[in-house]
Amino acid sequence: MLLRVGLARSTRLRGGATPLFLARCGRGLSSGPPPDPEWTDTVEYLDESGGLLSSAPGARPAVPGADPTILSGASAHPLPRPAAAARLAALALRHRSGAPLSAALSALPSAPDPALLLLAAASLPASDPVPLISLVAWARLQPWFVPSDDLSSLLASRLPPATHSPELLALFDDTLGLPDPAAFPKTLNAVVSALATHGLLEPSFYCFKRLRDAGFKGLETPAYNALLSLLLTRGLAFKAFEVLDEMATSGCALDEGTYELAVPALARAGRIDAARKMFDEMKQREGIGWAPAGVYSVMVDVLAKAGRLDAAMGMYREMVAVGHRVSTGVSTAMVEGLVRSGKLDAGMELWEEMRRGGLRPNFGLYTMVVEANARSGRLDIAAKLFGDMEKTGFFPTPATYACLVEMHASAGQVDAAMRLYHSMANAGTRPGLSTFTALLTMLANKRMLDLAAKVLLEMKASGFPIEVTASDLLMIYIKDGSTDLALRWLRFMGSAGIRTNNFIIRQLFESCMKTGLYDSARPLLETYVAGAAKVDLILYTSILAHLVRCQDESSERAIMDILSASKHKAHDFMCWLFTGPEQRKQPVLSFVREFFQGIDYDIEESATRYFVNVLLNYLVLMGQMNRARCVWKVAYENKLFAKAIVFDQHIAWSLDVRSLSVGAALVATVHTLHRFRKRMLYYGVVPRRIKLVTGPTLKMVVAQVLASLESPFEVSKVVLHAPGDSVLEWFKKPIVQQFLLNEIPSKADVLMHKLNVMFPSSAPEVRSLSLPRSLGMSR
Repeated sequence: MLLRVGLARSTRLRGGATPLFLARCGRGLSSGPPPDPEWTDTVEYLDESGGLLSSAPGARPAVPGADPTILSGASAHPLPRPAAAARLAALALRHRSGAPLSAALSALPSAPDPALLLLAAASLPASDPVPLISLVAWARLQPWFVPSDDLSSLLASRLPPATHSPELLALFDDTLGLPDPAAFPKTLNAVVSALATHGLLEPSFYCFKRLRDAGFKGLETPAYNALLSLLLTRGLAFKAFEVLDEMATSGCALDEGTYELAVPALARAGRIDAARKMFDEMKQREGIGWAPAGVYSVMVDVLAKAGRLDAAMGMYREMVAVGHRVSTGVSTAMVEGLVRSGKLDAGMELWEEMRRGGLRPNFGLYTMVVEANARSGRLDIAAKLFGDMEKTGFFPTPATYACLVEMHASAGQVDAAMRLYHSMANAGTRPGLSTFTALLTMLANKRMLDLAAKVLLEMKASGFPIEVTASDLLMIYIKDGSTDLALRWLRFMGSAGIRTNNFIIRQLFESCMKTGLYDSARPLLETYVAGAAKVDLILYTSILAHLVRCQDESSERAIMDILSASKHKAHDFMCWLFTGPEQRKQPVLSFVREFFQGIDYDIEESATRYFVNVLLNYLVLMGQMNRARCVWKVAYENKLFAKAIVFDQHIAWSLDVRSLSVGAALVATVHTLHRFRKRMLYYGVVPRRIKLVTGPTLKMVVAQVLASLESPFEVSKVVLHAPGDSVLEWFKKPIVQQFLLNEIPSKADVLMHKLNVMFPSSAPEVRSLSLPRSLGMSR
């Protein structure tokens, strides 16, 4: 095309010589006919016979509208400027482009001027830019052509950017390359507006950056608005804010369209304070008036979602006062913001106000309000809203169903929860895992085992794994103390092929032991052992503790069978402990030491301490004092009760039994007093005082045993104490020696001692204070 050739030519000349149509840009535009040129030829006037009458200079270029240059027959007529412009336009429309157009324009009797060219270009149709492009391309090659902002802006506005964006960019570059591009503001604005309006993001933003870098301040509000709209449509808010900042820097005035674009964009981008500032500025600007409903809607929505509920409510009230109709989206945002912030009452008030105003809540708002009321415990209101939701034609989501079912289940409303559950199933909605879990938990807490089993099987049919849920329900029965229900549920799990874990089996076993269901406990323990679970020392000791407390012979046999089924090494130790030395092939003390040496105290120290306490209870109860003293001695040697005995030189000796069981406290007292006796009688060391720290629980037990032997120990709040000298004299009594060397005296021994005190003549000879041979051997 001719225009392209011209632009290309000007582009090639840009680096060096000034292009042709830029060469005379300083002359300005001609608004009228050019000045009369000089006469260049002689005109001769002849008579009728052909004779010369006169001659004068008369040949010069004709001026359209001033000279009679159009001949009609033999008479000349003047050519007006509109007619000349129409002539140019007619030639451009007839030939459109190419060499024929150039030849026709060059053959005109008089050369047009720039003003005439602009008039002709403006008369061309805007729908077809080809004649205009060709006419301007021809004119640019003429020596009379002068660049014009009006002509360039007209050309920029007529070029469709979709098909002529290279020509627009070339026109932009040529205009920006002029010595004074600020004289062409309409052209530059037209190029940027055309590119931005037609969605050409990269070219339009490129032009904007070129103008900004060149320091051009003449970009007008429509161009800025077109660029802002394009950037925001493409999601480039940060670039739009860059354009907005440049708009403020250049001093360009903001119109209503700018505010409508910028305020919502700033709000959505999180720059709420800047959006509110521009919103207030918009309301105060003269000629703009109130903001449109769309701006209000965005501001209310953003403020509500940002948690600025007071500001959002104020904006909402202002929107209503101005007369804008509040949309469902705005009301939804406000109600949602109030509900999520915990202001359910205010949200429901706005909900009712919205309903009275004739607004129909959408599906999301209905769902949110129903779930919010359900979660806050307002189940009646939630059920009513749920019914209204169904009547309106909205189909509740699985989440809404689940929320209602779970909340009714948490409140223990079995009928309502099951009704919603069946309604959910009838509607074809598949309950989720949380729904099944909440429903089953409610049924378990209500001890509705059969219904829970039915729902659990439906859960399995829905494709959910049920092992964990079934075990959780079993744990609920166990913690609730419903051991019978727990056993029934375990049998149901077995019939349904549902397995549970060893931890829950152990918990159920312990529950059966507590409630005395020993017949049910043994199969559970056998299952526990068969499931590759190891019975630890704590579990074995707990079974032994039940044996200590048992007072029924049949129950004792059952517990002994359970101890045997545990297959713990402590049970073998118990069995061999009660046999004689001939069967054990070693003394009791050596046997006990061998057992305790096989214990890992880094792992089982507390468990071993618990075992010693229960074992000593059992041995004292069975009258096995000698074996009990051996167990205590070995436990003390292994530092299980390291701080129980304290020797403070000659000042005070003490025994602390506060952390021991009753049997362990009695055995520890006997064994420790025996040690004190040996130190005092054999080594002559007598402390000032001796203390037995028993605490409030064991105080009376230990005091009663010692009181039967007329001990010098006095009872205080938590301590039994006595002077060392008094204790030394007490140790010399034969019954005390028997008590400390053998076992706790029987009632007959105590009675004989009292008789010997009352009748000294009948008392036998005082036993030797030397250590008995049998005890020395065992030691």
